[in-house]
Parts: sequence; C-alpha cells; structure tokens
Amino acid sequence: MNAHRHKSITPQPHDLGDGFVVRRMLPSMQQRTVGPFVFFDHIGPVVLEPGRGVDVRPHPHIGLSTMTYLFEGVFTHRDSTGVVQDIRPGAVNWMTAGRGVAHSERTPAPERALGHRMHGVQFWVGLPQKDAEVEPSFTHVAADDLPAWIEPGGSVRLRLVAGEALGRRSPVPVHSRLFCLDVELDAGAQFNLPAEHAERAIQVVAGVVDVDGASVPVHGMLVLEEGEVRVRAARPSRLVVFGGDALDGERQVWWNFVAATRERIDRARRDWKEGRFAQVPGETEFIPLPER
Repeated sequence: MNAHRHKSITPQPHDLGDGFVVRRMLPSMQQRTVGPFVFFDHIGPVVLEPGRGVDVRPHPHIGLSTMTYLFEGVFTHRDSTGVVQDIRPGAVNWMTAGRGVAHSERTPAPERALGHRMHGVQFWVGLPQKDAEVEPSFTHVAADDLPAWIEPGGSVRLRLVAGEALGRRSPVPVHSRLFCLDVELDAGAQFNLPAEHAERAIQVVAGVVDVDGASVPVHGMLVLEEGEVRVRAARPSRLVVFGGDALDGERQVWWNFVAATRERIDRARRDWKEGRFAQVPGETEFIPLPER
C-alpha cells in the first residue's frame, strides 16, 4: 500500500450557533461521500462554561439516518415521533428520517448549570432508494450492548458502533452494508484494517497515527485506498474508522435533506417552510429554512 494514494480531507469549521463550532469533514471539496456516509462532523472537544449549553433547535431531515456518538458530554434528543432520549459516551442514538422527521438536540439542565466538556462525532448515512420513504424511527443502543473487545496484547481496544466488521455485527438497525468502529490505541500500538469494505476513512479524534507511512494528526481524516491498511499510533490515540458500500446512485444533499432527485428536495423545502412536518412535542422553536 502506498501512503500517497490515500486522500487527506481538510476540515472546514462550521458554526452551529452561539459560537459552538464543529469541524465538517464530509462533504468536502476533496470527497463528497465515503460508502453511504454523506456527512460527517467532528464536535469539539470544547468546554462549555456553567450556564452555557448546546441548543440545536428543531430541524427536519429526509432520506437518511443520523447518528450521534459521544466521547464526552451529553445531549438530550427529542423528535417528532415523540422520543426523548439522553445520549452519553459510548452509546448510539440512531434516527432514520425516511419520509420526514424533525428533531432537536440540547444540553440537559444539570450539565448546563454545572458546565461540562463536549466531544463526539455526528454523521448521516444516505438511505438506499427503496428505503428512502420509510416511516421515521429512532433506536438507542446502550454502550454495553455494542460489541467491544481488546486485541491480543491489550494495546488496541475496539467497539463496533454500527454495521458489520472484523467478524462482528452491531445491533444498530442499518439499511445498507456499512461499518463504524471506535478504536483506541496505546502509544506504539498497531491496528490492521482488512480490505472487507469497498470504501473507508479514518478520522483521528485524539493523538497522532501513521497510516501506511503517512502521518495523520489529530482532527485529520484520511480516505483510504482499497486493500489492507496498517495504522500505528505515534502516541495514545483514538480513531473513528467508517465506510461501506457506495450508495445506489447519486444523491442530492441540500441543508438537512438527502434525496435522489432535486424535486424531492424541493418538496421537503416547501413542506418545512409551510409547516407540514410533524412537530417535536414540547418544542416551540425551530430552525427556519435557509433562504440561500
């Protein structure tokens, strides 16, 4: 494997409001998608002072599944199906929008009062066209219910967040062939990623790693070429490794909407602007449709 054949992604800072900035990795100028993953944000790490929290007001989605996975902190998820669910480190909140859902994510009152650290990732997976209009649904999987194991020697610890990889399967209900791994490595540890998925990427959430001879710093993302890949940690490091089969055809991505056609995006835009999405119970605020 030649290191120079892997593709480096340059993160773009994106303000979610109130100075809460994330690093947007996908889509990027270098790469629009990795397998069925059409969107990837790296959140933090950020310290929220007492009295300050995250307030992502209700907003809509179609044609995708969203996932929140935290290393530190807590969010309360609320959606238009009536679900209210806190998510804490190591657990999975997986929401499938299908024909349309609205949701919010906010810092709960205790953490808002005391102040806390936030660190995690959020991503969207495009649905296969046959599932694009399914009923919206939500699944919470506790950290203890995800496959987790330690490689021989004890210096590599893995958790399969979603999909199938390395002979294991996550209970998260996915609609396509994909995987997402949370990998922790001690300094000097090596992890070999086999060539079992067509498209793959590595996001370095902490530390520094060497991937087939290429150094990838913290917050860096590398889209991998085919074949087995060798990852070595220069210092204690944590990675999100993800990918899968490409989507069945091109997707339009506009704001929070993913669809196979521009017409479907336009209908979702009208539906949100004219208040036809189901509302999130208990919420009165919402994010208006961007005019751009």
